[in-house]
Amino acid sequence: MSTALKQEVMRLLARIQSPAQYTGGELNSVVKNHGSVRGKLCLAFPDTYSLGSSHHGLQVLYTIMNDDPQWACERAFAPWIDFEQTLREHRLPLYSLETFTPLHEFDLLGFSLQYEVCYSNLLTMLDLGGIPLHSKDRTLAHPLVIAGGPGAQNPELLAPFVDLFVIGDGEESLPWVMDQWMTLKEQGKLSRADMIATLAGSTTWAYAPMFYEPEYHADGTLAAMNRTRSEVPREILACTINQDFDAIPLPTKPIVSFVRTPHDRIAIEIMRGCPWQCRFCQSTVIKRPLRVRSVETIVQAALESYRNTGYEEISLLSLSTSDYPYFEELVERMQAVFAPLGVTVSLPSLRINNQLRSLPRLMKGARKSGLTLAPEVARDDMREQIRKKIKNDDLYEGCREAFRNGWQRVKLYFLCGLPGERQVDLDGIVEMAEEIACISKQVTGRYKEVTASVSNFVPKPHTPYQWNGMQTREYLRWAGEYMRKRNRLRSVAVKQHDIECSMLEGILTRGDRRVAVALEEAWRRGARLDGWRECFKPQLWWQTFRDLGIDVAWYSQRTRPLNEVLPWDHINVKKGREYLEKEQNRSLLQLQVMADAR
Repeated sequence: MSTALKQEVMRLLARIQSPAQYTGGELNSVVKNHGSVRGKLCLAFPDTYSLGSSHHGLQVLYTIMNDDPQWACERAFAPWIDFEQTLREHRLPLYSLETFTPLHEFDLLGFSLQYEVCYSNLLTMLDLGGIPLHSKDRTLAHPLVIAGGPGAQNPELLAPFVDLFVIGDGEESLPWVMDQWMTLKEQGKLSRADMIATLAGSTTWAYAPMFYEPEYHADGTLAAMNRTRSEVPREILACTINQDFDAIPLPTKPIVSFVRTPHDRIAIEIMRGCPWQCRFCQSTVIKRPLRVRSVETIVQAALESYRNTGYEEISLLSLSTSDYPYFEELVERMQAVFAPLGVTVSLPSLRINNQLRSLPRLMKGARKSGLTLAPEVARDDMREQIRKKIKNDDLYEGCREAFRNGWQRVKLYFLCGLPGERQVDLDGIVEMAEEIACISKQVTGRYKEVTASVSNFVPKPHTPYQWNGMQTREYLRWAGEYMRKRNRLRSVAVKQHDIECSMLEGILTRGDRRVAVALEEAWRRGARLDGWRECFKPQLWWQTFRDLGIDVAWYSQRTRPLNEVLPWDHINVKKGREYLEKEQNRSLLQLQVMADAR
């Protein structure tokens, strides 16, 4: 442990907001003697502690790596503005929470990329951690910098800064990368670049961008992604857990934070993947195939986690929890085990289906708060177009039963700016929210709170909509204002995601390697914690793009022909490009049917 660094940090924390997030020592955190392990790695979450500390994937990898006596696995998070300034003023490095070890002293630094707007935080953590920003400037004295997660599905924006992207499931890939990297270091025969090339060439799911060179047409579109070394793969596939999903350990001793976090509860992943194939959804593509855990495994893991933490809420996680094949059995078992203990079971991701009608009955006796549902759109023809097959009758009857059984509010997630969107689709969003409010009045005698949370649609890589352009900010502003004016009930709130943040997400999601210079320049000009409204400086970004001659609309709003080479095409996720093209063509046919019906 770096005792001197810890003492210096502790001396400075009195002037820092929420200092407990920087002290470590939480319940169930793991501290190992670095002298007794083969290698040490740090899991880096490029956002604040309050968001990252309860991230389920981080807890899973932390458990797996620390269960192996070879490794010491620690954590680091992006500091808030005040603590970053303090570290810089006192020339102190960003460190791991377990042992106050500076990031540059680890063998491997692994970033979990959950949201593209957090890319600038990765640069902050590298720089504060004493690691050169650019992969080409690092030596064998620096850690291997890897990255994975949803934000790595188009890795080109971070290509200059990340040594190795790991695509797919991390439970098998991270231990393999750590073992191979340490073996190469121990052999001491190769240069850093040769070691990374050896790693990338030994599997199909590791992408080392330093060995790929983009080639462009005269019009600026991508012509090809050329390998500069023959041993690295031409295309990257996803690492997929194919063994019994029950055999993959759940984190039954999750770290309990000293500070309140948005997800202050036990999280149990009951199913990975989704049986549906909505055209807008990237998660359902990258998390295939569908894999489920048994009811007994889930209940026992939840019980053990409760005993190890004392949390009073358990969240059952999946992309679509009510599509879990043994849903009723699971909910009944969880209620039977945990209701006597005063522990609430929450279901944060419910599909609108016939299961929704029975949920209030199954959850009888549980603490009632809000029901969260994601209809995405409100009209049947648009549902057909986005391929989300749900029924309004199931939605309304489910809400009716929820109000009868004591639920107090409903939150609905919608998308705005989808391909082919019409004014009647916006009308439908407001009408659906108002209809649910009216149902609450019929059932309870008073209007309950209904929130329509509207996200601005960003076409994601590896989805059938990856060729579509994003809507303009002018349209999104008009749409949001139109829906707010259309709303007639005080109990209904229409809330739209920040449009400027969505516009930034558009270029960071859909850009190529040429946009990386703007990411770095915006960071140098002060871009920090862009996912936080109070920190986000949109004009700083737009001015940076203008100064560097980068056409934001060309990247984010341009409709791309099906034959265009996309920046992420060499990352071949699950069903591949042929399937996506087929689904895009089907979508175009359905859009034409909708247009003809006007």
